[in-house]
Order: sequence, then structure tokens, then C-alpha cells
Amino acid sequence: MAQEPVVIPEKIYFKIGEVCDLVGVQAHVLRYWETEFPMLSPQKNKSGQRSYRRRDVEVTLRIKQLLYNEMFTIAGARKKLQSEAREINRPKTPDLPAATVSDDTIQAPTLFDNYIETLPRGPEPPTTASAPPEFSGDQREALKTLAAHLLELREMLQPNRPQM
Repeated sequence: MAQEPVVIPEKIYFKIGEVCDLVGVQAHVLRYWETEFPMLSPQKNKSGQRSYRRRDVEVTLRIKQLLYNEMFTIAGARKKLQSEAREINRPKTPDLPAATVSDDTIQAPTLFDNYIETLPRGPEPPTTASAPPEFSGDQREALKTLAAHLLELREMLQPNRPQM
């Protein structure tokens, strides 16, 4: 049984009667939902009347869908709404597996080798390309570790790599 989408008018605030008409429930049901769902909290004006914002109306429509159409319990609908709110607030970063690199598995990465291989061969050093800088042993090992991490990240970011 497909339900027609509700068109919410372009208003800043809605009275409880307007929300009842839009959602299709009675006022006492909305007031009860306010006690059960912390994300539904309409403001009250000076005379104590509830003023629902557009977001409140959207939340009430979602609550009705969860309770009436998807047959959630109140507690289940509350948990579902909370998890949906967490999903919306979660940063949009891809889930990457944690990189585990140990010192004995690091091999000399190809970053430095590629740089050296691209230099022209000949009896004299090239004049346009500079030679790689000289590093101490600790610095070189740190750079190798960094290069290994970068290569691993590049491999993860390749578009045709099968996802795990």
C-alpha cells in the first residue's frame, strides 16, 4: 500500500492542528510522541502553544511511517531515528581498513627508485634534474616507512581495486 508523499507548505512555523492535518494523527498523539521521542521538541510561544518547525513536521512524518507502516514499536522507532540521526551527522569518509605495517615487512618502496631511474644515464650528472638529497640512516628509514604507507594508501584508492 503505497502512500502519497506529503507536501509540507513553505512556512517557518506550524500550529499543532496544521501538523495533525499534514501527518494524519490527532493532537494527543503528537503530544505523546513528544514525550517518547527526544528529537521531536516543538518550541512553545508566549501563550504556551506549540510551534512546530519544518524539521519537526518531517520527524513526525518519519515517526508515523515507522510506527504505522513499518510496524516498529515505540522503543524500536526511537532507536531507528537515533541511528538515522547518527548516520546523517557522520563524516563522509570511506571506510578504510587499518594499515598494519611492521618494520620487518617494509621493503624498499619504489618511490625513490623511480626517481633515480628517470634520471638520464651518462658520464656526467644531469644539469636540469637534481640528484636526490642525502639522508642519514634514520631519516632514510623514516622516509621508507612513510613511502610504504603512501604506496599502501595509493593502492587502496585505486578505482578498479576490488573492495573487501
